[in-house]
Amino acid sequence: MAFLITIRSFFEETGKIVNFTIRYFLIGFKRPFELKELVNQCYQLGYKSLGLVALTSFIIGLVLTMQLRPALVDYGVESQIPVMVGIAIIREIGPVIAALIFAGKIASSIGAELGSMKVSEQIDAMEVSGTNPFRYLVATRILASTCMLPILIVMADTISLLGAYIGVNIHGVTSLKLFFSQIFHSLEYADVLPAFIKSFFFGLAIGMVGCYKGYTAVKGTRGVGSAANSAVVLSSVFIFIIDLLAVQITELFGLN
Repeated sequence: MAFLITIRSFFEETGKIVNFTIRYFLIGFKRPFELKELVNQCYQLGYKSLGLVALTSFIIGLVLTMQLRPALVDYGVESQIPVMVGIAIIREIGPVIAALIFAGKIASSIGAELGSMKVSEQIDAMEVSGTNPFRYLVATRILASTCMLPILIVMADTISLLGAYIGVNIHGVTSLKLFFSQIFHSLEYADVLPAFIKSFFFGLAIGMVGCYKGYTAVKGTRGVGSAANSAVVLSSVFIFIIDLLAVQITELFGLN
């Protein structure tokens, strides 16, 4: 019974987020555009997340290479480490890990920020003053999240591959040119394009969930904490769902 209630609550919450998303597309792209706030949010969400994403990606690339090497050595295909690591990082591991780190930092931040504004009635005050809080607070953050995450993922993939290169050179000597040549010669558009496209949906989901949870927060300061926590959990779930759908779609069109 408890499991069914949880499933029902999840779908109810998903329905509310869908309505919130429709409202975003109906209102968020109408003039006047909040360009100054959009640029500020791109800086706050994107640039300030780069350090954490870069550090995590570097460690992932290094650890993945070190863990994968013994198994490949046993099968006598150690020379294929760059190819296998490169494809794994670019197609799947890089985008998903970067999105999860971004969700942990940004979804919670947006949820807490908008939640505190909601419970302290700052959003109501904006409406009274004639400012559209949805366009100014929500649309700018969602659009910034959607635009900045793909850029962060490209950077994260590059840094992760550098970590993999260091991991390869712990037990041998491989030039940087040879390492990346092996990776790029093995890559196809079907490896890169789906991963890049789904990163936009990751960013959209993270921004949407964070804004939804913060914008609809209730129960005072306790609701702010709940909004921040649930924003991280729900956005992480959506990342995995989007990733699963992306895999199914690429298989359907024969891109795998």
